[in-house]
Amino acid sequence: MIIVMRQGSSSKEVGDVIKRVQDLGYQVHLSKGVERTIIGIIGDERPLTVQPLERLSGVEAVVPILKPFKLASRDFHPENSVITIKGTEIGTDEIIVMAGPCSVESWEQLQETAHVVKRAGAKVLRGGAFKPRTSPYSFQGLGEEGLQMLRAAGDETGLLIVTEVMAPKQVDLVCHYADILQIGARNMQNYNLLRAAGDSGHPVLLKRGFSSTVEELLMAAEYILSKGDYQVMLCERGIRTFDTKYTRNTLDINAVPVLKQLSHLPVIVDPSHATGKWDLVTAAARAGVAAGADGLLIEVHPEPDKALSDGQQSLRPENFVELMAQIRRVAEAVDRTVTEPEVERVAVSAL
Repeated sequence: MIIVMRQGSSSKEVGDVIKRVQDLGYQVHLSKGVERTIIGIIGDERPLTVQPLERLSGVEAVVPILKPFKLASRDFHPENSVITIKGTEIGTDEIIVMAGPCSVESWEQLQETAHVVKRAGAKVLRGGAFKPRTSPYSFQGLGEEGLQMLRAAGDETGLLIVTEVMAPKQVDLVCHYADILQIGARNMQNYNLLRAAGDSGHPVLLKRGFSSTVEELLMAAEYILSKGDYQVMLCERGIRTFDTKYTRNTLDINAVPVLKQLSHLPVIVDPSHATGKWDLVTAAARAGVAAGADGLLIEVHPEPDKALSDGQQSLRPENFVELMAQIRRVAEAVDRTVTEPEVERVAVSAL
């Protein structure tokens, strides 16, 4: 349920309504838009009576929210949410590219990749320190050593850091090193992990499970939001369908505009996991941008043939540079932008 305040309602009127809702035993979520202030009521609304709230000073309407995801819904927050991390805004007209290796393997590999993606226009360095693998015998990541390398690479290049957290007990550790917590597809419905991530207050990149519906993804986001952490990004990374011979998963491009309609949260597309093949990644990235994604998550490795995980879907540096050039053209066509490469900036400033 939401309480819509009249245009021009005073701070005192808003405060009085919030106090009344809290006195009834509910939490509130305050959303101040350009024209309206909306107060979201969080909790079991079944015993709540609408009429007394409608009579409060400054209230225009009390509206029930029929969707099961309340805080993630546009009914709660009509305008797009913008997440600001160290000056970088995610959810604006600029498409934010997050790029780097699937796994942190060595300092040399990570440092080289970080500089490559930074020069090409990426704003966030991705890399796995803890790796959930299908086989227990596969490379599981370097753990805290990998986190330390990520932080050092981020500090050296100015890139933000996103990396996966796999268990509630890891949240504090990963928060110490990373700017964004990634919750992977396998953990999308790990509710203890979602709660722990929400309690941290840290920005979260939440990946859609490979057999999960759009509504299930939004309900997973609701767990984080309900803890008071509103810095949540949704990630479409491909779902499991019939064809596994020619692609790893199927990029559900429909999910991008659907999520943008239903939710105010930024939407990121991961074409690397969606396709599973490096030569399909650029085409899927173009589609994601055209469909309205706010960002892309791309795997890049200096030597994919020697990668310890997901080498088959990782772009070489030169391929990544070409991908960035192509998505810039698509972004321009849909009135969006992508950061220009540093080389061009240097060339222009030298004139």
